Amino acid sequence: MIRINLLKPEKKDVKIAPRAPEVAFKEKKTTPLYSLFILLAIAAIAVLFFFQKNKISEEQVLLEAAQQEKKSLQQVSEKLQQLEAHKETLANKINLINDLQSRQGNAVIIMDELSSTIPDWVWLTETSFSENKIRIKGKAMSNNLLADYIRNLKESPYLTKIDLISSTLRNVQNSEYLEFSMTAELAPRHITPLQPDTKGGEK
Repeated sequence: MIRINLLKPEKKDVKIAPRAPEVAFKEKKTTPLYSLFILLAIAAIAVLFFFQKNKISEEQVLLEAAQQEKKSLQQVSEKLQQLEAHKETLANKINLINDLQSRQGNAVIIMDELSSTIPDWVWLTETSFSENKIRIKGKAMSNNLLADYIRNLKESPYLTKIDLISSTLRNVQNSEYLEFSMTAELAPRHITPLQPDTKGGEK
């Protein structure tokens, strides 16, 4: 007699064979190497960061030193400009003094002629002398006194080209007087020439 079993066969537990010890060893060895690589990469990045930071600090120090040097040079340049300006001012003053000294004789002659020929009740308020031309301003109590002064100046051997520019009648506190302005020139034969200096130039 033949029997047929229609029931499903029972599943048998399949046991997984344990991994070979070598494979497990390799997996355990791979994990520390990966961590070491990461640590080395972090260390390299840190070293690069500190290197760059030190480099930037050095560049900053050099930049500050260059700026300080530029500032010092600018101050020196400004000081030199001030010295040059001061030197030019002194040179102009020296030239003016030399010119006045060379014309000192002319000034003495002019002041002597202006004062010695002036009549009473005529007085001068301003005189100036440049390039042999004399400018005279003053006051006189009358036209006759002013005319006498002009005549005296024309008779002077040292002066020439006496010219009355203006004559204005003024009234102050019930007193009248003339306010006048005139010009004159020093006669060419009495002009003191500029004296040459020891180097052959002119003062």
